[in-house]
Amino acid sequence: MDKTPANMAPVMTGPGITKAGTGLNAVEWSILGHTYWLKTEGQSCFSFETLDPPGTFVPPHVHPTQDEFIFVLEGRFDLYLDGEHHQAHAGDLVCMPMGIPHGYYNLTQQNARALFWVSPARRLRELFDNLHNLGDPAEVVRQSAMREVLFLKPEEMAFDPLNMK
Repeated sequence: MDKTPANMAPVMTGPGITKAGTGLNAVEWSILGHTYWLKTEGQSCFSFETLDPPGTFVPPHVHPTQDEFIFVLEGRFDLYLDGEHHQAHAGDLVCMPMGIPHGYYNLTQQNARALFWVSPARRLRELFDNLHNLGDPAEVVRQSAMREVLFLKPEEMAFDPLNMK
């Protein structure tokens, strides 16, 4: 794993290609069943590719200091977006402005892939470095809160996407 301090690498200053399913400088994270590959990082932007197997999800949370975007490459995501249910399919762009509760779920029987990015980068690289191979969801929530990603409590959610009919 690359040990470059978080957010110190320039955002793609030179020409180059980071192949699908690989990370810039071979950076790859395994976080609660998801695989994430670093694509770009810098102060203004942080991006990563995801592989989300069936049944994986990131529950509703808020980035109070970052805008987040998802470009769906393959499959479908069910989204919790500001208390409403949405679906995003391959080719769709999802915009999640800072402060808006959001979460994403692969409720299908197929893998989903997407390109995510946040702006500004803030401490997301540091968070992913700390969550890599961490299996305790409570510790994931704690580590996230320390780095400006705040998970909603069940009573704060408008609905539970895992129990949709």
